[in-house]
Amino acid sequence: MERDPNASIYPPHLGRLDEVWVRNPVYFITTCVSGRRSLLADPCIAEHLCHEWRGAETRHGWLIGRYVIMPDHVHFFAVPTDGAKGLSTMVGRWKEWTAKAVLRHINQTSPLWQHRFFDHVLRSRTSYAEKWNYVQQNPVRRTRETIRRLALRRTYSL
Repeated sequence: MERDPNASIYPPHLGRLDEVWVRNPVYFITTCVSGRRSLLADPCIAEHLCHEWRGAETRHGWLIGRYVIMPDHVHFFAVPTDGAKGLSTMVGRWKEWTAKAVLRHINQTSPLWQHRFFDHVLRSRTSYAEKWNYVQQNPVRRTRETIRRLALRRTYSL
């Protein structure tokens, strides 16, 4: 039986992907520290993360754009260049090398990162602006949550 050339190659719930043709996709990536431990607030650790991002183009063919480092997770934007390694390979190697440097710095054993990561392909300038706004507001939301928790603790402690 011959396949209908107009039929989707995706399962029904992913049929919308037939319409996605992104020439130079921008990926929004989030990865978290294992156990959501707050280990990334140290400026030396931030430098280890940034060092690996700066080398991503040479080693993996990926350009790393804006990013935010939170105490227990990171958000960053990435774009593949021609001949880039796969997204999973790039993120996996970044996590591997940052884990080695960070764990050596804090004198702990692995794992540093959760096994998986979240990625989202941005399909428009609006989508990029929305994600960047979300990323920029992340530290603000975190601060508000901390203040709210402290206020509740003071309000309800007897």
